[in-house]
Amino acid sequence: MKRSINTDIAFTHIITRKRQTLVAALGVTLGVGIFLFMNSLTSGFSSFSTDEMFKNSAHIKIYKDDELSQPLMPFPDSRHVAVIVNPQITTLSKKIINPEQLLSRIKKQPYVVNAIAQVGFDAFYNRGKAQLRGDGNGVNILEYDAMFKTGKYIVAGSLNGVQGNLNGIIIGSGIAEKLNLGINDNITVTSSYNVVKVMKIAGIFTTGNSITDNAKSYMNITTAQQFIKEGPSYVSNIFINVPDPNESEKYAVMLQQLTPYKVEDWKTTNADVLASGKTRDILMSAISLSILVVAAFGIYNILSSTIAQKINDIAILKATGFAGKDVVRIFLSEALIMGFIGTLMGLVVGGVLIAIMSRIYMGGPVGYFPIRFEPGLFAKSFGLGLFITLCAGYFPARKAARVDPVEIFRK
Repeated sequence: MKRSINTDIAFTHIITRKRQTLVAALGVTLGVGIFLFMNSLTSGFSSFSTDEMFKNSAHIKIYKDDELSQPLMPFPDSRHVAVIVNPQITTLSKKIINPEQLLSRIKKQPYVVNAIAQVGFDAFYNRGKAQLRGDGNGVNILEYDAMFKTGKYIVAGSLNGVQGNLNGIIIGSGIAEKLNLGINDNITVTSSYNVVKVMKIAGIFTTGNSITDNAKSYMNITTAQQFIKEGPSYVSNIFINVPDPNESEKYAVMLQQLTPYKVEDWKTTNADVLASGKTRDILMSAISLSILVVAAFGIYNILSSTIAQKINDIAILKATGFAGKDVVRIFLSEALIMGFIGTLMGLVVGGVLIAIMSRIYMGGPVGYFPIRFEPGLFAKSFGLGLFITLCAGYFPARKAARVDPVEIFRK
């Protein structure tokens, strides 16, 4: 029964002070709306950045790492210092020994979605006196497309022009533009091993990443092996995709047990990019949370002023038998009502902003603005909005509960 009376009193305060209630609710609306919008924006950009990485980067990569020259006088005892004179990289070849067997073992693992071999080399693209430096990639183009969805970035020609064609090549749009080349044109490709081949352009792709579009090309894996004067068993990298890229570190540890070569997950490869993204996420979250906290102070101030104005009413309530916890419930109910209204309005405002931004077309490979509805963020914003308002209402309510009715009546 008392609980019902407490709620009635809270609603009476809310209704009789409509303007202050609206101001407090609008403050929470602004805080929750901006919090939801900025966190959705951050999540969208993070997903977009990750998708950009996976255009050319597998979840896990296996390769032969560089080796440094060993000490001239190695000492097993840590009390002695090993002597190294002019340490240098001593790796003579990046070749993976018996790659077919290793690739077969990898594909048999239940957690492997895709696994392909690749031969990479430094390439120079020439047309007349014009020359560009880039990266040549020898792959099975259909397997590569299954892993990286390369086909959707093709703007001219097709992938089939390279499959089984030792003279075909697919180049980035930046290369085609700078050398003024088109489909079926010839391009002279020179490797760092001084192997020169005249190849026919079978396709042109654009990913929106200028570094990739201005340097990368794809060709038959046998052709790439010829460019570096290696036999048909030569493979420099093995790319692997797993079901969940966020668990790539765990899968990399499992794959390391299958091979002595370096197994590196995409998070290690892109550690600097991920660190920058994490810094951005923390910054955006801190700003949005600060706005929400500032909005909570509005509720705190309104409840404090209500308590100051209703001090005689509070004294009467306590004198008629209301306990301190009842007074706390009254003002906490007021805070929760204002917070609930403001939070719901904030979710609507944030949802409208997300809907507007998601319909803005950025053009190119980016497409529409990278922001999307995420139920988890809506739930997080709702819970956080109520929690902040509850904290903002608790301290004034606690102060009201300590009111001594005798001292108030004396005044």
